[in-house]
Amino acid sequence: MTNRQIVVANLPQAVLGPEHFELQDTPMPVPQDGEVLLRTILMSIDAANRSWMQGATYRDAVHAGDPMPTYSICEVMESKSPHLAPGDIVAAESVWADHVTRPAHKLQKLPKVQPLSHLLSVYGIAGKTAFHGLLQIGQPLAGETIVVSAAAGSVGGYVGQIGKALGCRVVGIAGGPEKCAFVTDELGFDACVDYRAGGVFKALSNACPDGVDVYFDNVGGDILETTLALMNERGRVACCGAISQYDTPNPTGPRNLPGVVVVKRLRMEGFIVMDFARDDAKATRALQAWVAQGKIKVTEDIVEGLENAPQALIGLLHGDNTGKRMVRVGADP
Repeated sequence: MTNRQIVVANLPQAVLGPEHFELQDTPMPVPQDGEVLLRTILMSIDAANRSWMQGATYRDAVHAGDPMPTYSICEVMESKSPHLAPGDIVAAESVWADHVTRPAHKLQKLPKVQPLSHLLSVYGIAGKTAFHGLLQIGQPLAGETIVVSAAAGSVGGYVGQIGKALGCRVVGIAGGPEKCAFVTDELGFDACVDYRAGGVFKALSNACPDGVDVYFDNVGGDILETTLALMNERGRVACCGAISQYDTPNPTGPRNLPGVVVVKRLRMEGFIVMDFARDDAKATRALQAWVAQGKIKVTEDIVEGLENAPQALIGLLHGDNTGKRMVRVGADP
């Protein structure tokens, strides 16, 4: 019996394309003592996947020939560990593949939430990233103005909805009139600026007449530079990602650093979701309450089939997703 996996055929020097991936048939992995055999159900697709191809970050760099790393929701099919049994649902640091083996002690057993996709979106990476980044770093107060870039994306949409639940004015930045309409009409943001229409500084200034108190940055580059210029004194910037910089050989940074940070006494802090894992239970309780109250709508963008994972990532980098993007490899049990 064979197993499918997708490897990085060669590292991109510029824009990521299908030619950088290869679908391979490999022998079915066999678990050793202390390991389990996992069936992949859902794989998270994130802009960070692309950044790993540029070199070491908070994890090891991805090299040519490596299976593409991912975060997955999986079912235990065979266990050689007393800690997990067949049928258990787990979260795994995995790769793009139908099946993998992993040490049981490195897996997180998950509740059987239905649908399981919610464990990757609102109660998973996306929702927890939004919750921790906004509350721990942004520290918004009711009545303040929050700006969120990539507002129609997997994290940005939850950031804005949490901000509204906390009593803040929330302004999104997204690409195209359809996405901006989704952000305001469906997610309940107070306003949304279309960065593709040009004139971002003027449009954002008009949408934030009292300035910006908290900026949740997912894109970096020019948008970060523009928003920094509109921050109020002692504003807070949560740096979550820099998607505008991942797919170019010539990344750019804000030209108003460090001056604007000093003059306005801003606080900027980068983070990844694992930094606040100790508070995950708190995040889940709050997110569940907001969902139950109708204050958070769950938005998911599910691509079917392992073979479509490369295009799912390429499309994400071009902004063609609405909500949390993931790839379904297998059915929920």
